[in-house]
Amino acid sequence: MILKQIKSPAIRIGLIVGASVLLLFLLFISSVYMGVWGKLPSKTELSGYKYQKATEVFTADSILIGKYYLHDRQPITYQSFPRHLIDALVSIEDERFFDHSGIDYRSLFRVAVKTILLQDESAGGGSTISQQLAKNLYPRSESGKIGLVVHKVKEMIIARRLETVFDKKEVLQHYLNTVSFGDNTFGIESASLKFFNKHTRELQTEEAATLVGMLKATYDYNPRIFPESGKNRRDLVLYSMAKNDYVSEEQRDSLTDLPLKLDYREYEYNSGLAPYFREEVRKRLMAWSKDQKEQGNEYNIYTSGLKVYTTLDFKMQKGAEEAMVEHMSHLQEQFEKSYGKNAPWLTNKTLMDKIIRGSIPYKKMIKNGISPQQAIDSMNQKRTMTLASWEGEKETEASIIDSITHYTKFLNTGSLSMDPHTGEVKTWIGGVNYKYYKYDHVSQSKRQVGSAFKPIVYMAALESGMDPCSYFSAEEVTYKNLEGWSPGNSGDKDEVYLNYSMKEALSNSVNTVAVKVLEKTGITKVISQANKMGIDASLPKQPSLALGTGEIGLNQMAGAYCSFVNDGIPMEPFFLKSISDNNDSILETFSPATPLKAAFSKENGEIILEMMKSTVNEGTAARIRSEYGLKNDIAGKTGTTQNNKDAWFAAVTPNLVHITWVGLEHHEIGFRNTSLGQGSSAALPIFALWMKHMNQDPYFDAVTKAKFATPDPEVMEKLDCEPVKRDGFFKRLFKNPNRKKTRKFKEDGAP
Repeated sequence: MILKQIKSPAIRIGLIVGASVLLLFLLFISSVYMGVWGKLPSKTELSGYKYQKATEVFTADSILIGKYYLHDRQPITYQSFPRHLIDALVSIEDERFFDHSGIDYRSLFRVAVKTILLQDESAGGGSTISQQLAKNLYPRSESGKIGLVVHKVKEMIIARRLETVFDKKEVLQHYLNTVSFGDNTFGIESASLKFFNKHTRELQTEEAATLVGMLKATYDYNPRIFPESGKNRRDLVLYSMAKNDYVSEEQRDSLTDLPLKLDYREYEYNSGLAPYFREEVRKRLMAWSKDQKEQGNEYNIYTSGLKVYTTLDFKMQKGAEEAMVEHMSHLQEQFEKSYGKNAPWLTNKTLMDKIIRGSIPYKKMIKNGISPQQAIDSMNQKRTMTLASWEGEKETEASIIDSITHYTKFLNTGSLSMDPHTGEVKTWIGGVNYKYYKYDHVSQSKRQVGSAFKPIVYMAALESGMDPCSYFSAEEVTYKNLEGWSPGNSGDKDEVYLNYSMKEALSNSVNTVAVKVLEKTGITKVISQANKMGIDASLPKQPSLALGTGEIGLNQMAGAYCSFVNDGIPMEPFFLKSISDNNDSILETFSPATPLKAAFSKENGEIILEMMKSTVNEGTAARIRSEYGLKNDIAGKTGTTQNNKDAWFAAVTPNLVHITWVGLEHHEIGFRNTSLGQGSSAALPIFALWMKHMNQDPYFDAVTKAKFATPDPEVMEKLDCEPVKRDGFFKRLFKNPNRKKTRKFKEDGAP
């Protein structure tokens, strides 16, 4: 009837079209509300929403060193937000946040006019913080213009429901815990730790403004990648805060004058502090969660927000890694220089062919049905790739084979330090670069230990009743029942006339004497002694065992050496202290493994310790004193294997045991010469540099200033003998230094 009264046809058509559009719009809104375009979450579902939370790994001193996550998120409460963070967020993202009920109609109208009528693409989205929270909780899936409109309407409906379920503070809490800061980082706490290395509650006003400023475009305003645009965006946030009377103009001016300062810390899988250690913790957590599942408890280490406390010492680990980098980068340079153009990775085609055909890319191609020659041809194709070096990563044109050759030449290392009285792991370095070398030389590797095994041989001798002042000739012997095996020393020919006391032979690592001590003691007794000291590796029942041909894990060597300052009791490395849920309720605590029985007598332990003190003071490890100037109470033993393939150093202090190995991933390659590849040159400096660093910090006084217990007078009396005896005149007269004695090796201490 009303339309009939309107005489103008144009107006009538306009009203009909307008009414139709409005009806269609209302029908569209109703269809979204009723779930035609996808189910909407109910108020009950919203109130019980749980988002994924990262599991955090802490050192013994409660410093965060790593996370396990699908989404890097660490939820915190509203009380942890500083007031200026809320002010910055509301100022730049939603000025009328505290006045609307989820939808800012004034802002929506402004955006509609500018975008639709004026075609202004910079008008913005008009979304409130509540709508953005809806998008965070229920990410968009459909694309296209219709999909975008559907999502916008959904988010408006969800935003209204959120504001009926939560108060304003709770909305802000959920928003700041879910919003993305790019790089798979979600939530303000994770972003604060990543960009400023501090908790959210510690953020300064300008720092909070920097992080809030990123929310508009997490890549374009990333202050690490684009510091200038990051600062400009920060200053805009500060301007908005002043405009909304959250800061004065004077405060704004002083804050915008400040330079942009970051303290960026990466919590990525391949980088950060102690990556090998964190991977070992992850493996233990996976086993723990599996056990919990069998007990009816569901914990996912990537989403449950667990808090894991370990024994690692943050400052010790940081110093140990710095010492490793300092030494290994220099050693690598010397190593490559020593080989020059004759390096095996350049000249030994047979070896490199073996390494290439054992590589993962080659095996994958063969598994997929590609012929060996086609695989090699494919691996020879050059492309742009990034290769790592001690100077950093470099982009270059190279083939997969070039890459394999490049990484084959790199020296690697493993080191572990423990409290010898508790077994607590203080530092753990599984390799030189976790991103490129995933193999952990602490938990996975077993290598020949060389002379680092000799203290165990000598301990077995003492335990079998041998006098520490027993003398053994340094003369080389050819053992005819061992296919002419003839172990030698690195000294001069004059050694043929020398007879070493056990103390002097151990401190100077005399190979011929070690074999004779093992011969007199018996191989079976030596292996038994190693077992008592916590070494369960399969050891060779051969005389070469005296020279460390047994392949033993670094972790077991560390546990065995603990016994020398722990009343003869070896310790198993222990590194997990407790696991809590995200509310800090303890789920489980862990204790060190039940200690083994004492592996030797107190007196014999003191004797071997005195021998290893002599190794450091005047033996093969004397450069600790002469070159590095360390005056700490230190005992130790160097180790070098045949053809200089493995270098070891075992350091023993009253409250810390530290074991270091250095070598190459492919054991076919060794150092070119002993002067560079021996334990005192390749492995010892890592410990020495680290200890030198700790000596400068009172924090480490409990370790660096600790003193060995005074040995029993009877021990010193037993060791009070001439270090070396020289053959008499007539014996020297009738002994030919160029002719080796030949005899049979006596099995198991036979007379």
